[in-house]
Amino acid sequence: MGTVTTFDPVTEHERARAALAAAIPRLVGLLRAVPDPDAGSGVPVWSVGDVGTHLAAVYLAYTALVSPETATEWKDVLASAEGALTGGTFVERITAMNARSVTLFGREERAGTADFVAERGETFLRVTEGLAPDTPVSAPWYGDVPFTLATVTGLMLSETLVHGLDIARGARLPWPIGRDEARLVLGQSMPTMMAAALDPVKARGVRIAFDLAIEGGPRLAVVVEDGTATVTRDAPPRAYDCRIVADPVTFLLVSFRRTPVWKAVASGRMRAGGRRPWLAARLGRLVAGP
Repeated sequence: MGTVTTFDPVTEHERARAALAAAIPRLVGLLRAVPDPDAGSGVPVWSVGDVGTHLAAVYLAYTALVSPETATEWKDVLASAEGALTGGTFVERITAMNARSVTLFGREERAGTADFVAERGETFLRVTEGLAPDTPVSAPWYGDVPFTLATVTGLMLSETLVHGLDIARGARLPWPIGRDEARLVLGQSMPTMMAAALDPVKARGVRIAFDLAIEGGPRLAVVVEDGTATVTRDAPPRAYDCRIVADPVTFLLVSFRRTPVWKAVASGRMRAGGRRPWLAARLGRLVAGP
């Protein structure tokens, strides 16, 4: 069953904040270094410039959740995103918000994306300094999902790292993702987002318990029971159907569909074991993505 690990949520959140603070200037530098904003990116339907605009929208959105000074601006964006807040599945809502995000800035305004990200990133870190990681945060476009400040911080870090990679791939620029950075994303935001993104149709009638062990931490118990999922950090010992051991960066990129599962398995960076190891492939199909 493995060893039960423990973590200090306050210390981990401070580490996530420090990682975000270090990643923001890297992202700003990358945005300024892009030679051709019309080049294709790591997101097939978006150009490099589209990804930059999406990131600006992400920084505006998450900063608005914690900062009254930007909340009104974001409400105006939400009001124009038809269907993003009500009705539809989790994937449909996020897809609608993503489509709206790339129209946030016009072509000429995109030149200021780097400065916008720098300013909003600084605001987010400033207004959340000293707040507890379990501070409730409402993100209505995600639906009825219990967000905390730790979740939002982890999401900002994940968007920065993954979309930074999308830009770098299109611009042919370096963009390393550190294992510690990936671990912090997986620990801070993955428990909430995996449960929220479960496909209830595909999960209907399914009962599987996964032991997801990220090398160096975190360790997550992912339990799917007839259309719902619970994801628990450092769960007490129990019987699992399948154990997945993964390199943190690899699992991050597989989770966001930036690396195919077969490549992760072939390289030895993801391994399945337990009583029913063949169920590992089901996890990626049960958890949806836009």
